[in-house]
Amino acid sequence: MAGVQPPPLRSLDDFLLCAVRFATPDVRNLDRWNNRIINNLLYYQSNYFLCVLGFLLIVGYFQPFQLFTGMTVVTLLFAGFVWAAENQAPIRRFRRNHPTVSMLAILAASYLFISVLGGVAVFLFGIAFPIFMVLVHASVRLRSLKNKLENKLESIGLKRTPMGILLEALGQEQEAGS
Repeated sequence: MAGVQPPPLRSLDDFLLCAVRFATPDVRNLDRWNNRIINNLLYYQSNYFLCVLGFLLIVGYFQPFQLFTGMTVVTLLFAGFVWAAENQAPIRRFRRNHPTVSMLAILAASYLFISVLGGVAVFLFGIAFPIFMVLVHASVRLRSLKNKLENKLESIGLKRTPMGILLEALGQEQEAGS
């Protein structure tokens, strides 16, 4: 974790308002769509973190115990998946070849454990919904030429950020900006 530092917070105008261009992704070209998501996750990671944190604080204010239970279950399952992927070659190949299915499997397993423990609604709205909103934004957000150039210049540094480490744990070691 040495050398990990958060990237700068992007302006609200760049993230959501006037200068923003959105378009539906080309679902026939999954590599390009995946590249768009990864680049947006890396570029806007501080903004995404603040949005998810804000949502978690609101949900946590109303249902703190259920949210804590949900976060604990998801964290433990994710850590277990990463550990298994690092130590078992078939799981590592599956994670690399099917990152979306891997993420959905973690969320589905989390849902099953939390449904046994209670707090399913808190999980859905406190954890899964913010993740879903981040992925939707990263999927439909088109970047301007200026942002693409900034991303090219930052690409080496973005790999040593929290999102870069998370994407690496999920088997998405692509070059940012490619």
